[in-house]
Amino acid sequence: MKQAADNPKTPKKRKQTRKKKVEAKVDATPPAGAPKPNGATAPQAKSLYEDFDALAEHLSNISGKSQEVVREFFAKTATSKKVGGELPADPLNVGEAFQEMMKGLAADPGTVMQRQFNLWGDYAKLMAAMSRRIAGEEVPPAIMPEQGDKRFVHPAWDENPMLDYVKQSYLVFARWLETTTAQLDGMEPHDKAKAEFYTKQFIDAMAPTNFAVLNPEVVEATIASKGENLLKGLENLLEDIDRGHGELAIRQADLDYFKLGENIAMTPGKVVFQNEILQLIQYQPTTEEVAKLPMLIIPPWINKFYVLDLQPQNSFIKWLVAQGRTVFIISWVNPGADLKGKTFEDYIHQGIYEALDAVKAATGEKKADTIGYCIGGTTLATTLALMAKKGDHQVNSATFFTAQADFSEAGDLLLFVDDEQLGAIEKQMDAAGGVLEGRAMANTFNMLRSNDLIWSFVIDNYMKGKSPAKFDLLYWNSDATRMPKNVHLFYLREFYQKNALAKGDMTIDGEPLNLGDVDIPIFMQAGETDHIAPHNSVYKSARLFASKCNNNVTYMLAGSGHIAGVINHPDKNKYHHSVNTELPATVAKWKDGAERRPGSWWPYWVKWLDRVSGGKVPARIPGDGKLKVSEDAPGSYVKVKS
Repeated sequence: MKQAADNPKTPKKRKQTRKKKVEAKVDATPPAGAPKPNGATAPQAKSLYEDFDALAEHLSNISGKSQEVVREFFAKTATSKKVGGELPADPLNVGEAFQEMMKGLAADPGTVMQRQFNLWGDYAKLMAAMSRRIAGEEVPPAIMPEQGDKRFVHPAWDENPMLDYVKQSYLVFARWLETTTAQLDGMEPHDKAKAEFYTKQFIDAMAPTNFAVLNPEVVEATIASKGENLLKGLENLLEDIDRGHGELAIRQADLDYFKLGENIAMTPGKVVFQNEILQLIQYQPTTEEVAKLPMLIIPPWINKFYVLDLQPQNSFIKWLVAQGRTVFIISWVNPGADLKGKTFEDYIHQGIYEALDAVKAATGEKKADTIGYCIGGTTLATTLALMAKKGDHQVNSATFFTAQADFSEAGDLLLFVDDEQLGAIEKQMDAAGGVLEGRAMANTFNMLRSNDLIWSFVIDNYMKGKSPAKFDLLYWNSDATRMPKNVHLFYLREFYQKNALAKGDMTIDGEPLNLGDVDIPIFMQAGETDHIAPHNSVYKSARLFASKCNNNVTYMLAGSGHIAGVINHPDKNKYHHSVNTELPATVAKWKDGAERRPGSWWPYWVKWLDRVSGGKVPARIPGDGKLKVSEDAPGSYVKVKS
């Protein structure tokens, strides 16, 4: 088949000038006076401003890179207009939401005036408190950052009166703006929710920590490096714009450090089957005996599978193999324009069905246990409903990691699926050759936690001049995949916008689907702070499976969010999980009857799995069955970059 790597839109490798002198000075120069290995005192390194040769080289590199970025920007703009027409100036339809907000404000001038008086009163109290503090009194702050807000941890935000005033002034205004938007009446709920979301984005962007002259950490870094951090930050900025071909592509991790199969995605295994949309990996056993039924893992096709196999010390796959399971996982293709015609049904038939057939051929077993993660879980749920309708019993049990089937409470992502926004997304995919570029969806997810996933990196990379961290999870988060147009639009329209599967309105292969028809053991894991698949949404999905004839549905709530709530190795002794064998009408009632336990939920789950999937057989070696080995894990599909 034609690989995505052959796609003409795949970014080319560009010549990158390595600024070794600057890298050494900003990131690796030992402190002045640090002892040499032989005990002698090292001479103090020159500042970049004192090393004129290094400064000249650095400025020359910046000038050259700037010219490349400008050329790339204008070339991309011209190409975009030729290929897909001019993209809308407001692709997320923010303007309409704020128009509706302004109408709401105009319709209730009395409330607006009262809210304005409230703001003036809050500022008057703040200024009075600061005046007393400057006079030497000990005065409690008028407002404090929310618990967990990492932006104002530097002591100067409390100790310096002027910075303290800036911080509290910002927090007062932010609280006022959020509550004013929330109290508006007369708006459509969707428009109001959208206005609230983008108001929060504006508030996060305007934080004083995002301004170099106000951020004490940036000021300290500038003084310590004599301004080299700012030059290095400019260099980082230009490199990221260049890497994004004219758009800012913020690096969250060192993209050169991790090598798949070498220091990440290292669990030994073999590719034993592939078609045009997936490779199937079977992992090498580490126990003499294994469970009779094999395990097939269906990860999200919006991400790469190795989030479950980052490092040996936190790898879910390595741990599951050690529990005596024959583990298979799907590695989805990173599709190019040649696969733009693929459909959601293709991901069911060429994806899950063909993977199950391959597992059967490799092991000789007629049934398999399954795991579906996020969108992979949504696809698995749809497949299970189709199998139930057709009397297909090849799945023994299904576990869902932060996966939704009912999208009525799917959180802030629902804000991105009105008709105008879906139309804008469709234009973007047409301009990209029929696929959604991986960075587009990654940017959406980053917006849900903009302080952690956008602004913190703006500060570190561009203001402090730091090199990106060697962080496996953030490297994976940056390694996004593309999606075929039809698959992505079906997912957004049928699941998020219409909630068709939950309502019983979805038809696949001519069969109307009902999750209540699924009658196999179900285990649903959710994360307490999950912002992508909210735990109340996952609970409603669990109730769908139990709605008709299935009394064997278990819901479990893990500490943390969409990733850390799943990837929590027992050896780490982190977080907690809550268990309750009942499934009452609401998640609130479930929590009332739940038992909170410390640590990882993995051992609790594997005990459940052993109960529903027993029996032992000699360990299976990849290639010993009817399938032949084609290459070592992690395979070639996962290595294709967007």
